[in-house]
Amino acid sequence: MEATKEHCAYCFDVLLAHLSRTGPQSRITATFDNRSKDYPLFVTWQKKSSAGDEERLRGCIGNFSPMRLDSGLREYALTSALRDTRFHPIALNEVPRLSCSVSLLTDFEDADDYMDWEVGVHGVWIEFQTPNGRKKTSTFLPEIAEEQGWSKIETIDHLLRKGGYELTITDEFRRSTKLTRYQSQKAHLSYDEYTVLRKPSRATGP
Repeated sequence: MEATKEHCAYCFDVLLAHLSRTGPQSRITATFDNRSKDYPLFVTWQKKSSAGDEERLRGCIGNFSPMRLDSGLREYALTSALRDTRFHPIALNEVPRLSCSVSLLTDFEDADDYMDWEVGVHGVWIEFQTPNGRKKTSTFLPEIAEEQGWSKIETIDHLLRKGGYELTITDEFRRSTKLTRYQSQKAHLSYDEYTVLRKPSRATGP
């Protein structure tokens, strides 16, 4: 299955129902097929700048455990919008400037080493241990390194910092990480596109 704009529209449905308090999100009807296999997934919210010339990250959280699409999107539409600790929770008056992306993750493979992946093709998920023995993980979706213009080494270093590693990053430490590579199916929908999709239909079930 490919990620679709309808998956993104469902995330808008869920977020709007929560923020406007129009009813339980569990009552929202999914119009996409839930009979296919479960997927690990991420939901990403971005917000247009005040000038409207660029989008900035507003929240991105997901799960590497396969989930049924309706319940997974319902959960992470809200988690990424309200509980990404890098940002304050999204407010209702921000929604018209939002866009939503849904990434369905596929093709997980253990890499031979931290360089065994391709920028623009693979997402990367690393596991590492801090000096006090704590296990940490960190991930970037497949598009991130290419969008930022990072090399493979720069991507790994950003992942280590994102995961909370604060010491000097050496090549020896990079080699100690365990890397899993994966791919994704991604769909993107702006709020303007969402309003077109939802007119004159509904956002909630009976």
